[in-house]
Amino acid sequence: METNNFRVDSAKSSIDWTGKKVTGAHNGTIDIESGTLILSDGKLSGGDFTIDVSTIKILDVTDTDLNAQFAGHLFSEDFFSIEQYPHASFAITSVTYLENDNYKIVGNLTIKGITHPASFHAEVAISDQTVTAFGKIIVDRTKYDMKFRSGNFFTNLGDTLIYNEFELEVKLQASVTF
Repeated sequence: METNNFRVDSAKSSIDWTGKKVTGAHNGTIDIESGTLILSDGKLSGGDFTIDVSTIKILDVTDTDLNAQFAGHLFSEDFFSIEQYPHASFAITSVTYLENDNYKIVGNLTIKGITHPASFHAEVAISDQTVTAFGKIIVDRTKYDMKFRSGNFFTNLGDTLIYNEFELEVKLQASVTF
């Protein structure tokens, strides 16, 4: 069995996030700091990546002051606590090849030092020198001690309720390491 490691190129990789609330949604980006994708006999078999949570950007709020206030709130203990936890990570624990470059990925997602299993489907394009993987992870923020305006923990929130699940659309591009 031939195994190859591919180093994630943080400049060519990204995460787009979307969080929803009763009155709409917000979206933005987060940088991938590093990672590795592992191929065995030409198929994805493992890997991991590290997220630099301190790079969260909000794209849909164009007012500079409001954007800075919102970012400060996301960085606070109500959400990501970036002073204490500047990184999040995902480590693959199993991979199932489905068909036509589609895989089921299972792994451990760690946010704020709290780890829970997560699974998602990914499309993976493989060439001799590069691997590109794309998948959407649905995260229940309350499992990671982000309870602010959650209907599970607070009542009478009305139109200030923030839904528990947010989406991470992850795109990784990796190059073979020698």
